Amino acid sequence: MTTIAADITPRVWIGSLRKYNEGYLVGHWFDALGADEVTPSDVFRGSGFTPTNDEELWVFDHENIPVPGEMSPHDAAQWGRVFDECEEHLRDALHAWVAAGDYIAEGTSDLPVLSDFQDRYCGCWESFDDYARELADDTGMFSGIPEEIARHFDWASWTRELAWDYTTCEADGGVHIFRSH
Repeated sequence: MTTIAADITPRVWIGSLRKYNEGYLVGHWFDALGADEVTPSDVFRGSGFTPTNDEELWVFDHENIPVPGEMSPHDAAQWGRVFDECEEHLRDALHAWVAAGDYIAEGTSDLPVLSDFQDRYCGCWESFDDYARELADDTGMFSGIPEEIARHFDWASWTRELAWDYTTCEADGGVHIFRSH
């Protein structure tokens, strides 16, 4: 059985702001990565309208960009570049991190800082409890403690307290886990 991965390519619907204000929806869907290179001719293609010299283009809708609202084609292209720079297998996690709102943004923008994402991402796990148990093993939390004592450890309480330092986001078959800032 072949599994088809969901397409998470950031795409934007770019249209003419002037035509929109006149009551017409004139535009097309484009990959966000090249949104800043879209021309009025691209937007008006097949519409029956002719662009003017002062045509202002605007992103009225988007998919797979984890922030709400409209934006400029320039901002959309920046989002496209961020996702393009991210390794493909991590894009879903990056999207989840931004959508959760517990991410580091570049300067005054909404764009995530990829190096912070890479530092904070702990992976995709079946549950936070699974992550916590692996963390305890990896850090040697019980090394040197007799098993008779270690087996009385309150895992549920420790895991609940540990979770305050992390952000979890649903993922296919588990959760993405990020260290909080």
